[in-house]
Amino acid sequence: MSAHPLLRALARLLPVFVLAFTAGVARAGVPDRLVIDKGWTFRLAPGNAQLGAHPEAAPWRPAAVPGTVHTDLFANKLIPDPYVGAAEAGLQWIGLADWEYRTRFDMPRAALNSARSDLVFEGLDTYAEVWLNGDKVLDADNAFRTWRVPVQRKLRAKDNELRIVLRSPIARLLPQVQAMPHKLAGNYPSPYGDEPKDAMTGNFARKPGYHYGWDWGPRYVTAGIWKPVVLQSWDALRIDDLQLRQDHVDAARADIAAVASLDAVRAGQFELRLWQTAPDGKRSLAAQRRVVLHAGANRIELPVQVDRPQRWFPTGYGAQALYRYQLEALDGKAVVASTSTRTGLRSVTLRRDRDDKGSSFYFVVNGIPVFAKGANSIPFDMFQPRVTKAQLRRVLQSARDANMNFVRSWGGGYYESDDFFDLADELGLLVWQDFMFGGGMQPAYDDAFRASVIAEARDQVRRLRNHPSIVLWCGNNEEEIAWKYWGHGKTLKEADPGFADKVWKGYVQLFGLELRKVVAEEGGGIRYWASSPGDDLAEVANTPASGDMHYWEVWGNPAHPPTKFLEVTPRFMSEYGLQAWPVQRTIDAFARRDEQGMATPVIEAHQKFQAGKGNERLMKYVNYEFGEPKDFAGFVYLGQAAQAEGIELAALHHRASRPFTMGSLYWQLNDVWPGASWSGIDWFGRWKALQFHARRFYAPVAVAALRGAAGTTALSLLNDRTRQVRGELRLRVMALDGKILRDERNAVELAPLSAAKVADYADAELLGNADPASTVAVFDLQAEGEPASRRVVYFAAAKQMAWNPAGLRAELRRDGDGYVLEIAASRLARAVWIGFGDLDAELSDNALTLLPGESVTLRVASAATGEALRAALHIESLADAVQTNPSSISRAP
Repeated sequence: MSAHPLLRALARLLPVFVLAFTAGVARAGVPDRLVIDKGWTFRLAPGNAQLGAHPEAAPWRPAAVPGTVHTDLFANKLIPDPYVGAAEAGLQWIGLADWEYRTRFDMPRAALNSARSDLVFEGLDTYAEVWLNGDKVLDADNAFRTWRVPVQRKLRAKDNELRIVLRSPIARLLPQVQAMPHKLAGNYPSPYGDEPKDAMTGNFARKPGYHYGWDWGPRYVTAGIWKPVVLQSWDALRIDDLQLRQDHVDAARADIAAVASLDAVRAGQFELRLWQTAPDGKRSLAAQRRVVLHAGANRIELPVQVDRPQRWFPTGYGAQALYRYQLEALDGKAVVASTSTRTGLRSVTLRRDRDDKGSSFYFVVNGIPVFAKGANSIPFDMFQPRVTKAQLRRVLQSARDANMNFVRSWGGGYYESDDFFDLADELGLLVWQDFMFGGGMQPAYDDAFRASVIAEARDQVRRLRNHPSIVLWCGNNEEEIAWKYWGHGKTLKEADPGFADKVWKGYVQLFGLELRKVVAEEGGGIRYWASSPGDDLAEVANTPASGDMHYWEVWGNPAHPPTKFLEVTPRFMSEYGLQAWPVQRTIDAFARRDEQGMATPVIEAHQKFQAGKGNERLMKYVNYEFGEPKDFAGFVYLGQAAQAEGIELAALHHRASRPFTMGSLYWQLNDVWPGASWSGIDWFGRWKALQFHARRFYAPVAVAALRGAAGTTALSLLNDRTRQVRGELRLRVMALDGKILRDERNAVELAPLSAAKVADYADAELLGNADPASTVAVFDLQAEGEPASRRVVYFAAAKQMAWNPAGLRAELRRDGDGYVLEIAASRLARAVWIGFGDLDAELSDNALTLLPGESVTLRVASAATGEALRAALHIESLADAVQTNPSSISRAP
C-alpha cells in the first residue's frame, strides 16, 4: 500500500514542522517566540463512545501539530488512505469521537523572567478545551479565530504540560439542533448515518463547512490543532498589528497611515521608527515619532507620503510592485519590539453606476476598469495543514498562466493562509474574499453566535487587510437566494412565521449591518458585499440587471445545453460551470482499472454530485454535443472536451458583452481531492482541457465567434489592453478535409479596454451550399505583439458530423534541457489530447484543434527519457472517441 502513487504524493505534501524559536538576544527586550510543535501525541479521549469499536485509537501515539485527527490516524496506519478507493463511509466514526492531544515544553531561558507571556492558538478546530499544567485556560468554539491566553503566572521553567481536548462538533451540537421545533436549512445531508438528515449541525458550527461534505468533495468532519501554537513572552511592549491604510494613491503620490496597535506592559515613553523598503530594494526612514503609551492597548498612526509611487497592478495591466515596512519600537537606544509587513500601493473601487437597466458591478484599479477573468477557488485539501506553499504556487501560477486576473475565494472552506495571499500579491491576482458561510442558513438570531462571528471577522480582516490583492469582502455564498428563491424561507414561514421572521432579521443584522461595520472599521477602504449572488440586500437578487450573478440552469436544473449561456448577459458572472473527470493518471491514483466504470462503487465514491449519480448528468452533457463514448476512457476524454468548450462559449460571451458585463468567474479553479468536479486543475495540479482552453479564451486580445441555438454566429473582437491594438482578421470556410470554400482577410483596429461586435452571420451566409456536417468556419485574429487567437465554428453537433481519422502524426525530439513535440494533421482534428500514460510530462499546450495540413510544435518538460516518452506517447482526437453505434459504457480490467 505504501508504494501507491497517491500515497507518495501525500507524503510529499505533508509539512515538515521545525521548532522555531527566535530570541531577541541582539536587541534587549524584543519579544520571544516559541512555536510549540514538538513532542505532540494524541489519542481517542477516554470514556468516548467510539472506544468500543475502535480500541486501536486508545493509546497515545505521535501527532503532527499543526495537523488534523485524520492525517494523524493515517500517519499511524490506523486508517486507510482517505482518498483511495471508497474509504469514506468507514471513516465517519472519527467525526463522532472526542480527541485528546498533549505535549510538554520548557520555557525559553530568555523568557523565564518576562513580565508577560501569552499562549497563542492560531487555529483550533473547533470545540477545544485547553489545559496548562492541570488548569483549564481556554474553551474555544470557533476554528477561524485566534485565541490569546495570558499564562505568565501559570508557567514553569521545565516540563510544562499542554493538553487539548477536541470535542466532536456533531455530538456537541446535535442535541440542541434536534430539540428545535423547526430546523434551519443545511447544505448536504450525510448519507452515512452519523447525523440525521433532518438535523444537520454544520451551519451551527464555526468550522469549515466543506468538512461536512459537498458536491465536489467527501465528508470528513475532522478536528485538530490546525494552525501553530505559539508562546510569546515580552517585558516592555508587543506590537499586535501594523496596518498600512492607503488613504490616497495615484501616480503622483501615495498617502498612507501606518496604524500600529501596541500592547504596553507599563506606561512609558517610546520612539517609533517606520522603515520603508521600496520595490527596488532601497531602504529609507519613512516616519519617526516619540509617543507616550499607557499600560495596555494603544493605537498610534504614523503618516507616510510616497512620491511617485511604484504602483501595484493586476496582472496584464502593469507590474506587481511591493513595498515592505518595518516598525521598530525603542526604549532609549534598545529596540524592544519590531514587526514588518508588505503591501502594494494601489487604488481600488467597486463601481455601482445606475443606468436604465439597473446598476453596474465592476472593479477599477488605479483608474483602470478591469474585466475580471478567472475562477472560484475552493479549499486545496480536505486536511488544510498539509497544503504546502508549493502546491498553492502551482495552482495560482497556473491561473496567471491561463491569463486569469481574478480569484473568488469561496466561503464554504477556510480563510486561506498568508502564503495564498502573498502569492496572489506577487502574481497580480485580484481576490474576492467571502466570509466563511457556504450556504444554508445560520442561527444569526443568536447573540452569542453573532458575537463569535464578529470576533472571527475582525481577526481575519486585520490579518489580511494589507494584501493589495484583496478587492472585496463578501458576507456569504448563496444564503440570500436560498432563502428567497430555493424554498428555505417559504418552508420556514409556512411552518412558523414568527421564527422565520426572527431568522431573517438575524440574517440582516449579521450580513447587512455587523459584518459591513467590521469591514468599514478594519478593512482599509475595501468594499463589503452582503451575499453572492446578490445586489447588496436589494429586494431582487441574482438578476442580470444588477449586482453579481450565479447561473446554474446549465448543468444544474433544468440542465440546458451550453448554448443557453448565450441567452444570459449578467453584470458580473461570479459562478457558472460544467463538470468533468480529471485526467486518466489522476483517476488511476485512487481506482484500479478494474474499478473504473460509469457506475462502479469506487468511481461513484469520487463523484459527489447527486450523491454519486452525477455521471448521469455528465453523460447528458457529453451526449448534447458528442453522442455516446466508446468506453469509460472515452467518457472521461469527452467529458473534458464538453466542459472546456461549454465554459469557453460562456466566458467569451461574457467578454463580448463588455462593458455591460465586467466579470466572468467560472466554477471552479482547483480541487480538494482527486475526483469528478467542475475544476480546471485537479488535486495533483494537473491541467484538464478546460485550463488549456482558458489560456486562450482569457487571452488579453481575442476573437469571439459564438454560434447560438438559432444558427447565428456573433463575431466580436476583444481587447483588454490599455492601448489600441492593430491586426488582421481572417475568415475561412473549409471542408473537414481542408478544401477552402471562402477566404477573406481584413485589417482591424481594436480600441483599448473594449469589446466590439464586428458582424452577425447567419449559417446560410457562411455555408452557402456546403454540407453543414462536413464544413467549418475558422476565424483567426493575428494582432501585433499578441498570440494568435482562433475560433472554429461548427454548424452541426459533433455527433452529427462526418468525422474521419484525422491522420495525426507526431515527432518527439530533444531540444536543450527538454523536448519538443511536433504534431501535424491531414484532416481537421478537434479536441486533440496528448498524454504520456504514467509518466510525468508537462506540455506547453494541449486540448488543441488542428486544421487540415497544419502542424504545431509544443514544449515537453519531463524527467523521463526520450525513449520512454516516445513509448508512452498517446494522441487522440474527437474522431477516435465518438462512435456511431451507441453501447453501454464499461471498462475491462
